[in-house]
Amino acid sequence: MSDKQHLNVFIIGITGKIGSLLAQILLEKGDTVRGLVRRADQQTELSARGIQTEIGDIASLPADQLATSFGSADVIVFSAGSNGGSREVTKAIDDDGVARTIDAAGKAGIQRLILVSVLPESWRERNLSEDEEYYFAAKKKADIRLSRSDLDWIILRPSLLVDDPGVGTVSMGPAEFHGQIAREDVAATLAELLHEPRIGRQI
Repeated sequence: MSDKQHLNVFIIGITGKIGSLLAQILLEKGDTVRGLVRRADQQTELSARGIQTEIGDIASLPADQLATSFGSADVIVFSAGSNGGSREVTKAIDDDGVARTIDAAGKAGIQRLILVSVLPESWRERNLSEDEEYYFAAKKKADIRLSRSDLDWIILRPSLLVDDPGVGTVSMGPAEFHGQIAREDVAATLAELLHEPRIGRQI
């Protein structure tokens, strides 16, 4: 795989802010972009942008059906998340949803999976609710599950996400100070990682 090779990328969370930004970057690179949506109107909107979609909810879709949805994807990006919402939603998406995605990737014969997680130090200056603490625990559990899988994985841990314009640079050391990062920069980083096969099994 080289930088110039076009990829078939399946994005879980393609209607989210990072997923949508990533999809646009990949389309401009000439990649095939597909994803999972929950509603027919989302499917219509993305189809107009040249994005093929499957209808299903990552919070409940069985691994077998998810594997079928992946089709012939080269790589899966999991950028869905509850963003610290209710415990039930967090468990369904950030914990169980990742577990089913790992299982489905194996069933579909897809080796490469990139997971958007969270920097563990994020929000520690705040008094977090029990649901938010549960969110961080679920993210960590998913990181561990993926890191112990046989897949060629990458876990990307951004700090506090903001909608400011991207600055075009990121810091990707093994340990980082917590700050904030534009979603545009996270999406651009994901796009670069997707096209860099020499990076794998790293957080």
